[in-house]
Amino acid sequence: MMRESITVSADVERTPRVMQVAAMMDLPVESKSTRTWEHNLPLDDRDWNIGLVVGPSGAGKSVLASRLWPDALVGEQSWSPARALVDEFPKDMSIRDVTDLLSSVGLGSVPAWVRPYSTLSNGEQFRAGIARALAEAGDDLVVVDEFTSVVDRQVAKVTSHTVQKAVRRQGRRFIAVTCHYDVADWLRPDWVYDVAATTFQWRSNQPRPPLHLDIHEDSRAIWPLFAHHHYLSGHLLNSAKCFTAWLDGAPVAFTSYMPFPHASPKARNIKMGHRLVVLPDYQGLGIGGRLDDWLGQWLYERGYRYRNVVAHPGMIRYYTNSPRWALKGRGARLKSSPSARSS
Repeated sequence: MMRESITVSADVERTPRVMQVAAMMDLPVESKSTRTWEHNLPLDDRDWNIGLVVGPSGAGKSVLASRLWPDALVGEQSWSPARALVDEFPKDMSIRDVTDLLSSVGLGSVPAWVRPYSTLSNGEQFRAGIARALAEAGDDLVVVDEFTSVVDRQVAKVTSHTVQKAVRRQGRRFIAVTCHYDVADWLRPDWVYDVAATTFQWRSNQPRPPLHLDIHEDSRAIWPLFAHHHYLSGHLLNSAKCFTAWLDGAPVAFTSYMPFPHASPKARNIKMGHRLVVLPDYQGLGIGGRLDDWLGQWLYERGYRYRNVVAHPGMIRYYTNSPRWALKGRGARLKSSPSARSS
């Protein structure tokens, strides 16, 4: 049992304004302001990967984190205004390790990898900071205070899910400290400590909340929303057939296909993947792979075969590990098609 009694005190200067407030509110003014917390966390009772310390502002979360895990608490990070994001990571990391780590926390946008940190969105900056903290900590515990406080709640949920996946995949330990209770179902912590209620609870690892995507055939007019997030080119062929995935009424992903180039009479029923983009705020949920699975199934039901050639490491990994896709090439060019048995 990790037991900790924490007392914080500070001298109170009896200035005219302090005394006026005290008189207005009938508040006794002591020479010292003192607050004490008693905490009991049985963290040695079980193996765990993810912890969540939660409570409203002023409950003492940050005080607890700084007292229990001072060496693991992520401090302020310094970022160059000019260097690319991938150059901000430890020099002994290979570029593959850096990009894999960025992708694992949901920052899979290649254009973002080669831009300075200051040019990224708030959501991208938050994910970059988590990835760098994991990289610099090695195999040690990582504790992040104010977890998801600087991003909107949709990004907070998605990021919580991607972070827990990355931590569990690496066999790491990670503790999120936050005033936001809404991340719990997405972070899927092994334990939760509510500082305000001083309650500790072990949790089983439950699946994240389900997502329902609505996929519709769309016009080319929606492509500019996604174009600058594509890792190779923002150009869309005139012959492309386009589809958009929507989540809770908002467009989140785009896919398209084109006729197979230079098709022989035997290959007239082959379609080629063209552009696939998931907006940064929704990366890391597996939407890209699921959307391409859907498109392959949609084409298969209409009598077509579907192939794709990709360079993004995340998509290569997805195709390689999926039973629905068959490898047709080697190296950087991965040609895949939905297998007949799984379709």
